[in-house]
Amino acid sequence: MKQTELTFRLGLLLTLAWTSSAGAQSLSSFTATYRGGSTSLCGSTYNLRGQEPSASGKYPVFIYTVGTTEPYEHSSALAAVEEMASRGYVAATVEYDNGTFGTCSSMTARSKCIYDGSRATSAVGTLCARAKADCSKGIVVAGFSQGSIMAILAKNHDSRVQAAYGLGAGVQYSIYNLRSCVANGNRALPSNRLRIINGEQDIFVGPTESSVRAQNTETTGQSCPLATSCFQSNNSGWYIIKDIQLGDLNADHCYMRTGGCVGLLLDSTWRTGTAPWSLRTNLNWLTQFTTP
Repeated sequence: MKQTELTFRLGLLLTLAWTSSAGAQSLSSFTATYRGGSTSLCGSTYNLRGQEPSASGKYPVFIYTVGTTEPYEHSSALAAVEEMASRGYVAATVEYDNGTFGTCSSMTARSKCIYDGSRATSAVGTLCARAKADCSKGIVVAGFSQGSIMAILAKNHDSRVQAAYGLGAGVQYSIYNLRSCVANGNRALPSNRLRIINGEQDIFVGPTESSVRAQNTETTGQSCPLATSCFQSNNSGWYIIKDIQLGDLNADHCYMRTGGCVGLLLDSTWRTGTAPWSLRTNLNWLTQFTTP
């Protein structure tokens, strides 16, 4: 059986297990603020929006970061937050200084303002201080585009970060070369704790399947020539979505939406499907690295 089929079946089993158990639990919403920015001062106020189980208890933490210029309350971010809260996490989407892209220096500064575990006013410090949060059970992260870079760099600033799921992730975005901080071996997060999903026509890390594959290989250290999936035994690694797999037949940078990056609706297979590239499959993968 091919690795892609194995991964697909794993995602199906995990999604069915979640739907029959955690999916039914009641959730509570919350908002908060933290101090962030793009410099070591982290002097600006930003927002958090999250959900957590209504039931009493202590839970691990999940953080999602959106892409460049995206509102932190984008529907894709809120979907990830709701899904992870339903799995038993204190989950939040984090506003940050995402108006522009940048170099490794600026990306590292932004991610530190979000994930600096030594600072009580950082986003991670604020979330870990919540009554229902127990970050000793682990922190898992996800993000899209620039937000995927924030997620990949998160463990540089807090050792409790256990794994990352990146959408539209790579080491070269247009003129910005991020290899020195994002490529395999150049960051604190080991590649067996990273899973990235990119479309075959991603204009930023592509725009061809072969160029997307090359970036996936550099980012994860996993090489599978001519393949569209490349996973290790714990299902870390990468996957390339083909046009035909999407409702709008366009596996671009914003493949999770219909109608490209200006689209308002989420692709139904990404949102609720069981494919290797679907949201639930990838969030289920994250859960293996935290303590319930």
